[in-house]
Amino acid sequence: MKTYPLILLSLLSFFVFSCSDNLTDLGSGIQPSSDQIKIGTDIFHVTTANVPVDFIYSKPDSFLLGSFYDPKFGSTNAEILAQVNCPEKFTFPPLSVPDSAAIVLRYTTWFGDKHSPLDVNIYEMNKSTFSYTSLYQSNIDPSTYSDQTVKLSERKFSAKDVKNTRADTTAIRFKLSNDFVKRFFDASIFANTSTFLKNFGGFYIKANFGSAALLNVSEVYLRYYYHYTYITKNISGGDSTVTVNNNLFFPANSEVRQVNCFLHPNRNTIAQPDSSVNYVASPANWNTLVSIPLSGIKKRMDAGIDNKKLTINSAMMKVEAVNIDVDTTKAPTTRYMLLVKKEALQRFFRNNELPSDTCAVLAAHTVALVAGTTNVYQDYYSFSVANMIANELKIAEQNKTALAEKLDLVLVPVQVTYNSSSSITGVKQSNLMSAVTIRSGKNPDSSMKLKVIYSGF
Repeated sequence: MKTYPLILLSLLSFFVFSCSDNLTDLGSGIQPSSDQIKIGTDIFHVTTANVPVDFIYSKPDSFLLGSFYDPKFGSTNAEILAQVNCPEKFTFPPLSVPDSAAIVLRYTTWFGDKHSPLDVNIYEMNKSTFSYTSLYQSNIDPSTYSDQTVKLSERKFSAKDVKNTRADTTAIRFKLSNDFVKRFFDASIFANTSTFLKNFGGFYIKANFGSAALLNVSEVYLRYYYHYTYITKNISGGDSTVTVNNNLFFPANSEVRQVNCFLHPNRNTIAQPDSSVNYVASPANWNTLVSIPLSGIKKRMDAGIDNKKLTINSAMMKVEAVNIDVDTTKAPTTRYMLLVKKEALQRFFRNNELPSDTCAVLAAHTVALVAGTTNVYQDYYSFSVANMIANELKIAEQNKTALAEKLDLVLVPVQVTYNSSSSITGVKQSNLMSAVTIRSGKNPDSSMKLKVIYSGF
């Protein structure tokens, strides 16, 4: 009976020493080594580079107009070329008389200095017009479509000069000449859209001076005003002449083509090389190339799991923003960024594709409290690329080809649309002013890197 305490003490010692082992080794004493699950975590450095953007595919639902100079990103010049849709098969009522016509630019916001003057000129697209079946680039040459010999209207104003045309909207009106009014008083040109565009190809809108303001134009259209009269019987039995004032609406909408033209004439001389940061800026300004060491990642993971069947559990890349500027006269911080395979970049936007985790990954600008601090915040974009990397490994294995040394991806500023269920319905390259400076792959404080968690079975 006196041996019980010794036996109990031995059992307690066994459990104490067993529980002191690392949890990742739990079960190793009863599981054959060949059946063990290997789990690894690794951090991989990436290389980055600034990429000037030659163009984006222009699919505007709003427009920029004007010019703005930023000391970091240089000048952005924005112009508009637009077709307008016509009221097909319209005919003027009997006894109609033309009155006037105007082109209207409707905007509710602007970027930059509201007092900066703009000299806006509108010319007719008198040389050529757009094809509805074609997709146009933002570096389009306006001289292909207008020789600027037919000026339709001109106004000088500043962004604060908006005129109230309705209680809830603002607009700038450009009155058109009497010759233009007479020209449109011909119902035959409204037979169909094709006939109309042969008679009026559209207009080219440009700002001739001013370098500190861009209008965010939400709507462009032409209004044509006319009136007509008719005779009716009055109460006393006599005749009365009734005058009706009316107008025709010619919108620049999705049924015809519009192009927002962007130029950055001094971009390469303004942007100073700094290996610690990269740039992402819109419209059609800067992207950042990110190169992931694909074959190196595969070799290190294989070594970490003793060549077992590989599973990538997580691969996260945090893109950290720096030098966030809250100055309202500077470009606002980019809201959404797309990380897309370089080889698929043009195809993705040309074909209106949506993000898929094997080709393109979307991230939103995030601001979060830095762990362990009370008042220090970090701005970043977080991308999950596990499926993208796994797909590259799978393709190489299936095709029995050598794995590429690196996977080239591009960070692109984008605009995103959602439906009522919060599902993404569209992603396009941003045609709005935005910019962000990000830590590069060589940043001495916190370089861009990829954190991977993987396992082998």
